[in-house]
Amino acid sequence: MSGIYIHIPFCKQACHYCDFHFSTSMGKKDAMVNAICKELELRKSEFEDETVATIYFGGGTPSVLQTNEIELILNSVRTNYTIIDNPEITLEANPDDLSEEKIVQLAASSINRLSIGIQSFFEEDLKLMNRAHNAAEAEKSLQLARQHFDNISIDLIYGMPNMSLARWKENIDKALGYGIPHISSYALTVEPKTALAKFVDKGLVSPASDEEAQEHFNLLNETLLDAGFDCYEISNFGKPGYYSKNNSAYWQQKKYIGIGPSAHSFDGVRRGWNINNNPKYIKSIEKDILPMEVEVLSATDKYNEYIMTGLRTIWGVSLNRIATEFGPKFKEYALLQADKFIEEHLLYLDDETLKTTKKGMFLADGIAADLFMVNLR
Repeated sequence: MSGIYIHIPFCKQACHYCDFHFSTSMGKKDAMVNAICKELELRKSEFEDETVATIYFGGGTPSVLQTNEIELILNSVRTNYTIIDNPEITLEANPDDLSEEKIVQLAASSINRLSIGIQSFFEEDLKLMNRAHNAAEAEKSLQLARQHFDNISIDLIYGMPNMSLARWKENIDKALGYGIPHISSYALTVEPKTALAKFVDKGLVSPASDEEAQEHFNLLNETLLDAGFDCYEISNFGKPGYYSKNNSAYWQQKKYIGIGPSAHSFDGVRRGWNINNNPKYIKSIEKDILPMEVEVLSATDKYNEYIMTGLRTIWGVSLNRIATEFGPKFKEYALLQADKFIEEHLLYLDDETLKTTKKGMFLADGIAADLFMVNLR
């Protein structure tokens, strides 16, 4: 089973923390939709022997598309790919786009899962992030969405400047109050060349410390576990039956095609990425040329990726899989590097599988980096 990711590179305005590829100009939206449909056709041979289980509209802000534009893209998928009977089809959406009329249209379309970018229920946080919606729109969008969709995820950001534990708890409790079955939550990261990075450099904003961010994560984890959620990946919490199939496939290293400017693809052997320039992407596709760079992954690359993705999840890192796919030296190396983290109760062995402890989960990326291999191939 494989997935298709579709990058919609448009936003109404730039969030201060975002370093994803997007444009605030909608002038080329029609041409972009046509190019995305054509790229899907040009790349169908890559999935000749694959069955598509998930289709994910990310961005950018996919909810800026009209429903007929979304269906045009989905028709291109149906025409060119083999799809399971009931695929998970997710649309990322911003609250300000989700009027009652739009939600009714989406519910009548092929979209069966909404991922709503709430980020915070507090006005001061939304203003700091330069989100296009306000707190009232955040709540209204959930009220409306719950009337028409069962499978809903929301995004929340922790580690905000001046965010107390009490305010973070209010954010979590508000989300739970709407009966949302899936929450993706990330620490606010100061990415280079973003507006937030400039604010920090000028001393206008003081980011939360690592200790504060970890306190927020611990509170999130404890509260959601008590509410019946599973933390199946460090940033993803779902009730049983509501794990994101798209997210799970990514963390389990299944094949996926990334369509649209800046989108990434992975087939188990190679990783590819499209050019992150809208006009150049469109012109290239119009000439039947895929604007993609491809990297063939070495055994070391694939091992490192498996370590990074596996340690972030409840499925962990199988030492038997490492031995089978990469060889006994890789297994020996992983165990040797993991030993100190096992002693510190950050990792543990469960039936030949390395997993993070509750204490180690927040530190998974750093632990993974210590298990990476550099020279052995």
